[in-house]
Amino acid sequence: MDYEKLISDLKQGNQKALEELYNLYKNKVFNTVISYVQNISDAEEITQDVFIEIFSSIKKFKSESNLSTWIYRIAVNKSLDFIRYTKRKKRFSIITSIFNSQTGALIIDQPDFIHPGVEMDLKERSAILFKTIYKLPEKQKTAFILSKVEGLSNNEISEIMKASLSSVESLLFRAKQNLKKSLSNKFDELY
Repeated sequence: MDYEKLISDLKQGNQKALEELYNLYKNKVFNTVISYVQNISDAEEITQDVFIEIFSSIKKFKSESNLSTWIYRIAVNKSLDFIRYTKRKKRFSIITSIFNSQTGALIIDQPDFIHPGVEMDLKERSAILFKTIYKLPEKQKTAFILSKVEGLSNNEISEIMKASLSSVESLLFRAKQNLKKSLSNKFDELY
């Protein structure tokens, strides 16, 4: 694959180049996004937004990092923006949505999420795992998803997150510790 030509064609507005880029990266972008938003229709929409952003911003791409790194950065940022927007929206409607309007009882409705790229023996464990990942602090969640779900190296994660290698290693360590503590409690409750 000649990435320089692809980037050049994209900068000239070539639709075929966008299709080629989309076919190369759509699954990676989708898997990254769904790890954050945990909803297939939202992930599909955000994936489209990522490619629209790529096409509209490609002229700003200076090849200082790999094209894939730049694409992952856009996917992560779009996902985090969506989560922030959703949380803000939820804050305004929290009172009406957590109490049943007829009985006044507290409603606890957490959807089960199963990541399509993860093969686990039990769906319950997968749902618990991703709910727990979702609760990690933002930077730990990003580092963990890029490392363990997407399989990127610490150097690639460092570029995507614009953080030092030691920061990424520290984030991954803390994420693993937090997950270990949370998951041990969760599985103790189940079994």
